[in-house]
Amino acid sequence: MVEDIPDLARRWSRAIERGRGIRIEAADLDLLTDIGVNDIIQAAAAEKLKERAKWRANQRSGGSTSAAYTGSTGTDGPTAVFDPPHLTIFWYDPERGRTRSAGTRTGDLAAAKKALDRLYLEQTEGELICPTCGQRRNAATDMLALRAIIDFLTTHEDAPSIKAIRPRLNHVVRYIATLASPEIRCSKIDEAWIAKFRDWLLKQPVVSSAGNERDAPRTPSAVENSVLQLAAAINAAYRRGDISRPAAFKPIPTKELNQTPQRRLSVKELADAFNYATDPRYPTKRLGLHRFLMLSVGTGARPDAVHDFSTDPKRRQWNSDRRVIAFNPAGRRQTRKRRATVIAPAHLAARIDEVDGFFVPFVSVKSAWETMVRKLGWPADGEGGMKLIRRSVGQLLRDAGTSRAWSAEWQDPSLKVPGEQIEVQLGHRVIDSVTDLYAGFDPEYQGAATSALEAIMNAIVELCPRAFTSQTLQPEGTTEDDDGD
Repeated sequence: MVEDIPDLARRWSRAIERGRGIRIEAADLDLLTDIGVNDIIQAAAAEKLKERAKWRANQRSGGSTSAAYTGSTGTDGPTAVFDPPHLTIFWYDPERGRTRSAGTRTGDLAAAKKALDRLYLEQTEGELICPTCGQRRNAATDMLALRAIIDFLTTHEDAPSIKAIRPRLNHVVRYIATLASPEIRCSKIDEAWIAKFRDWLLKQPVVSSAGNERDAPRTPSAVENSVLQLAAAINAAYRRGDISRPAAFKPIPTKELNQTPQRRLSVKELADAFNYATDPRYPTKRLGLHRFLMLSVGTGARPDAVHDFSTDPKRRQWNSDRRVIAFNPAGRRQTRKRRATVIAPAHLAARIDEVDGFFVPFVSVKSAWETMVRKLGWPADGEGGMKLIRRSVGQLLRDAGTSRAWSAEWQDPSLKVPGEQIEVQLGHRVIDSVTDLYAGFDPEYQGAATSALEAIMNAIVELCPRAFTSQTLQPEGTTEDDDGD
């Protein structure tokens, strides 16, 4: 038997080097057992059982995960294994002939499963795995539309626009649920299918994220956003090789469907909003609305960017010395709805310096906004919305230096704001990446636009002295609401 051990060792080493398996004969098994390999395996198995028992006990008691969990998307797909304090993904790479791993950066099981799904799609490019032999099947010529949607949502889980992507595709899923069979293949979705979907969605009520049905009708451009998103999901499946051709329909460009709202607010109407938001009877309830108005009027930024602005140094959105606001936080990829880098007018900068964290201290001030709109008699349909402040500020900037300016002083043609500065202020003009990093530190950057914004804010202060004064959040204030008085 002594002579058999070196032979077995050589076979074992050779198999490891080549990344292949080894055939264990009965004599080999007896030899391995005799030298204690079985004892080692049994001891390791016992330890794993202890870890699993400990993990289950922690789960039952609400404690943190501290043992092993294994899951797989397929016979040859990646597998998630717990490696305290994070879950790790392991998979066999046939091209490299070895097992590879990738961290999930989370100890949360649900989040790790999403990471596993994303990695599976990236590594296999969506190819199907035979459950019997473990080999990759030939690329599919077609797939279910619902499968394409699920894969698209999975691969775009971390996209900045995921909050808009989900509801748009949800409309498609709801429509498929109304059909005789949900097994709609991507190849079957053509212009005729899309036309029926458009007709159906136009007739559906508009429901807010809180579940409240709105009176406003659904717009054709909102419908087309769902069509655009479905085309993106199908084309993504085509690029992965899941289907043999791209989307068989063409979305209508939303620019051809949008009717630009005509309503704009005057300086007097903006002052009315500040008077409402700074009513001393509601120092906490309307604080979020007040902060939203200050940042919106002072910059002309989009409502989502205003809500997402923070002075947290890790987000790198506020430079107090230079009064530079970077609406796009560090680590977030810019989208077509570009978030600008602008200069904060003096009134606004002073208020920002008083805040530690998010300037608008609530996730959303939409409820308070809608109450204010009803109180002030502003439009609540397509002519209104929280972007009304942004559109109004943009118009006031364009009126500077013309006969339409808000004051006689600002009718002077020499005070006209250059069009390119207005475009940069609103995020409509893209500055190249290198220039964008340093533009805000140029003393002349956005000089005309910033001066005009300061003049607009001064005009508002004349009508509402409290407009840009300091207010603090009371300890009990955790949500933005209003009593609709």
